Amino acid sequence: MARSRPSLPARLHAIVALAATLLLSLAQAGDAPAQALQPIRVSEHAWYVLGDAGMASGANQGFNSNAGFVITRDSVIVIDALGTPPLGDALLATIRKLSSKPVKRVILTHYHADHFYGLAAFKAAGAEVWAHEAGKEYFGSGEAAARLAQRQKDLFPWVDESTRLIQADRWLSGGTRFEEGGLHFRIDILGPAHAPEDLMLTVEEDGVVFCGDILFAGRIPFVGNADSKRWLAAIDTLAGLKPKVLVTGHGRHSTDAAADLTLTRDYLLYLREQMGKAVEEMVPFEEAYARTDWSRFSKVPAFEAANRINAYGSYLTLERESLAR
Repeated sequence: MARSRPSLPARLHAIVALAATLLLSLAQAGDAPAQALQPIRVSEHAWYVLGDAGMASGANQGFNSNAGFVITRDSVIVIDALGTPPLGDALLATIRKLSSKPVKRVILTHYHADHFYGLAAFKAAGAEVWAHEAGKEYFGSGEAAARLAQRQKDLFPWVDESTRLIQADRWLSGGTRFEEGGLHFRIDILGPAHAPEDLMLTVEEDGVVFCGDILFAGRIPFVGNADSKRWLAAIDTLAGLKPKVLVTGHGRHSTDAAADLTLTRDYLLYLREQMGKAVEEMVPFEEAYARTDWSRFSKVPAFEAANRINAYGSYLTLERESLAR
């Protein structure tokens, strides 16, 4: 006997109910903190939260980068703000579990989406944002608009149409020092390297350096159109500092900077060597990429997602360097 079809009103009711359930779940996902963040203490005053080893995705809710904070006698200094507004909220909530002191300042190591999309929570809390002035060029650029559109698509609902790109309150023209709550801080400019506006923050009493994306620990770095020659110089600068602790933009902190900078350095050198040879021999990129032996790095996290983009960006960079000679 044939099964009777449900009436049109019944079907419409089911569709409306399903849609309502979906909308409610999306609203709840957007309102809730992305995930619980576990602070890792690296010195008397300094902490950080550790992002996922892969690229930003719906699976990790955009939590693939690190952010740090320093609790002084009087206030809190934050380094980077993570990659979505809910993650910024979660980072602030994590800080609040350890200290009720006001968050006075956020130091941005660079203006990449995974490090500053969480700024809104800190601005709402009254914090002042500092960054290097080279970051001004990012705002209003096609790159900024394209990245926001991509994140709204790939990281919805954690990044959506309400996500704002927040500029610094103070744009730094060079390195500087400041004292806060009995601690001395030093900002050094490293860019253009991974990004045009790269900087690092040193907590002098603790011997802790927050270096942003100059170091990717345990994963393939995102290179894109970076100035890899200057990036390599910045790596040498970091290694020469011999900090007690180096807090990276991605991956676990390091207590042996010289050793842990090796993967990022070796990868950048290999990109420059292989793509530079192709440019010199006028080999098209597709052919150069196909003939390059990537086995040394192919098992490292984020290789599949990042390597081809990195190689192409390096190819274009080395073409420009060749033309400038």
